Amino acid sequence: MSFIDKIVGTLTPPESDETRYQARARARAETVPGDWLALVLDHHDQIENAFAAVEQASDASSRRQEQKRLAVLLTGHASAEEAIIYPEMADTGHKTHASMAYEEQAMAKIQMALLDKLEPMTQDYLDKLEHIRGAVTHHMYQEESSWFLDLKSDLDTGRQALLAERYREETRRYAPDVFA
Repeated sequence: MSFIDKIVGTLTPPESDETRYQARARARAETVPGDWLALVLDHHDQIENAFAAVEQASDASSRRQEQKRLAVLLTGHASAEEAIIYPEMADTGHKTHASMAYEEQAMAKIQMALLDKLEPMTQDYLDKLEHIRGAVTHHMYQEESSWFLDLKSDLDTGRQALLAERYREETRRYAPDVFA
């Protein structure tokens, strides 16, 4: 973790697990089975589980394998949000949030590429992984606590159904073996 990352982390501590849990529970309460928000939240759960699997891997080969799975999840999920959800956010008056979301996901992709340069069983690797996890969980918290709830309230039923189908198609395009 860079010096700047440490300063930013100290000045802006992450949300607590309880705060994130409550935000996700509120978001889940707004879903109906198969809608775009339910799909996104399911992917967020998968991403969190994938981070844990990377961390818990017991050898270098297993850790790299889990890292690749995490990268596929992150890329597929990000690509679908970037192609479907964020443009809708921008179109419904939430351009600042959409722009921030794009930027945060681009930074996560860069950090994942840098993670690949580190030896997987080292503390530097685990520190970088934790840094990425922190950024991703904060990003998911922003989406779950307000951004996506605002978007959902802005859309009529027909538009929401279209977003769900298009989001589903995009995730399958990028990660057909991961997102069913």
